[in-house]
Parts: sequence; structure tokens; C-alpha cells
Amino acid sequence: MTTTQSAPERESDDYLPAAVKETRSDRIVLICNYTALGLFSLAVLYPLVYVLSAAFSEPKNVQSGEVWLWPVGLSLESFRSIFDYDGIVRGFGNSVVYAIGGALLATVLTLLAAYPLSRRDLPGKGLILGLFLFTMMFNGGLIPNYLVVDRTGLLDTRWAMILPTAMAVWNVIITRTYFQTTIPEELHESARVDGCSDIGFFWRVVLPLSKPIIAVNLLFYAVAQWNSWFNALIYLTSEHLFPLQLVLRQILVQSNVDPSQVRDVAELLRMKELQEQLKFSLIVIATIPPLLVYPFVQKHFVKGAMVGSLKG
Repeated sequence: MTTTQSAPERESDDYLPAAVKETRSDRIVLICNYTALGLFSLAVLYPLVYVLSAAFSEPKNVQSGEVWLWPVGLSLESFRSIFDYDGIVRGFGNSVVYAIGGALLATVLTLLAAYPLSRRDLPGKGLILGLFLFTMMFNGGLIPNYLVVDRTGLLDTRWAMILPTAMAVWNVIITRTYFQTTIPEELHESARVDGCSDIGFFWRVVLPLSKPIIAVNLLFYAVAQWNSWFNALIYLTSEHLFPLQLVLRQILVQSNVDPSQVRDVAELLRMKELQEQLKFSLIVIATIPPLLVYPFVQKHFVKGAMVGSLKG
């Protein structure tokens, strides 16, 4: 009985793989890799830590260069100055509307354009894809785009922030590649044998299998809309439509100090120090929403971006 139980243990021990001994060159390569990755991480993390520390430090300490890693003299004066501005909450709400609305519309259009281009039996697929690529390489320019927005009645409306950037050709190419590599043609043939239409196959099969690339598109478009301010500067004139980025730019411009208007030297120095610190506080406020959203879509984002970029 004892012999029967101990035999499999000895057999499994015989199949254990032998430990691979690292050579000197392997250790050198490993050290170089860790050193390079450490320097790269430091180059990425240090500016973020510095901006955060400067935003929460005393303005005079930031101006004198005493802040280089951690906050020196905790202060929220710059944040109070920002939130005293009337348009900050309204601009935040507008940016949320533009980011969510623009991302949803752009993702739907991208999926509808990319899926037919991924099908082998689409007539004129090469010509259609060439037209898409032509618009990506040759843009009409600022004045033609402004005239189009003006003639279509979108000027100074919320649609002026959403429709002109409603679809990116680069995202269409990535999404088409994702469909080609993850949705086999045999799956479509099987669905047709079972009586499923093309629209039904897209809705019931393709979309449920495409969550990673949908997350990638939503994140790309939402971040682009969130950071967009130039279109608002060109197309919008009503302040109640301004996105957060344009409001923050106004705060920064209006905080410029004219020395001829301030006779008190101490007050002039304080305003200059506060003006310098406002830049860091504005960066913190503008980057918080994308940083909060990214962890929830990170899993799908990495998978979708890697699969969609395997081949063009």
C-alpha cells in the first residue's frame, strides 16, 4: 500500500524541469534593462509628482524654486482662486457633455465604417479605404473647415464641438484590423446558414466580441474631446458653451499681472507668485477626470490596442 502511494510522487519529481543557470551576459542584460526602465519611469513620474507638489505648495516657495519633489508649505490658495471663477463649473459640465457625447457618436460611426471594410466581399473596398486615407493625409485647412461649419449652421452651437471631429481615420483602421483578426469568416458563414442577417450578425455576434476595441475607441475619443480647446476658440463665441480647457485658458490669461496697475510692491509680488502657481493647479484640475476613468478601461484598452495594431 505504501509503495503504491509513493510511486507517483517520485515519478513527478523526475519530470521537474532543471533550473536554467543565468550566465554573466544574461545578468548584464537584465541589469541594463532594469536601469533603462527605471530611468524611463523616473522621467515619466517626476514631472507628474513635481506638478502635484507645486500645486499644493505656498506660491512663494514655488517661485523661489524650493519645491523640487514634495510640497513645501501646504496651500490651497491657487485652487480657491480657480474655483472663485464663475465659469469653472459650467465649463466642467460642458466638457463632460462634449467628451461623452463626442466619444459615443464617434465610436458608433467608427464601428459602422470599420466593419464593412473588414469584410472580404465588400465591393470597392480598396477605393473606399483609399478615400478614407486621402482625407487623413490631406486636410482642407482652417478656413475651409470654418466655412463648412458656418454654412451648415453649426457655428456657436454644441454640435460644432462634436461633429467636425466625429470620426478619426486612424481609429477606423485600427478597428478594421481588430475585426479582421478576431472575427473569422467561418463565423459569419455559420450565422448565415442559421438564417442570421448581416445586421443581426453585427449586432448579436460582432459587437459582443468587440468590447476591447470599443473601450479603446471610447477612451481615445473621450480624451481627445476633453483636451480639445482650439475648436472651441474658433467655433464658439458664447461663454456658456465654453469647455473647461478654454475656461482654464481664460483664467490663465486674465491672471497676467500688469505692473502699472498695481502700486503696492508686496501685492504685485504675491500676484506674480500666484500666477506662476496657477499653471500647476490648472494642470491638476484638467488631468484628474482622465486619470479617474482610465483604470476602469485599462484591461480592455491594452488588449484592444495590441490586437488592433498587429497588422494593417
